[in-house]
Amino acid sequence: MPPIFGDLKKYCENTGWSMVRNTDHWYYEKLLQSGVLLRTRVSHSTSQEIPGHLWQKIKSKQICVSEKEFWDNV
Repeated sequence: MPPIFGDLKKYCENTGWSMVRNTDHWYYEKLLQSGVLLRTRVSHSTSQEIPGHLWQKIKSKQICVSEKEFWDNV
């Protein structure tokens, strides 16, 4: 089951992401030790479920974690 946007926000806050902007969404960034800069945005609709196809993109391309690692850090 995909998470809600509130879970994604909590993940970012729990794993050292920095909020860089709060406008239409919350925008987060995290600089990895390898020099790679990850970016994601989180909807203000924190109780809304993230659609499955969008969650797969966020997980694999934006926050770059496994499902287990995500839930372990929420």
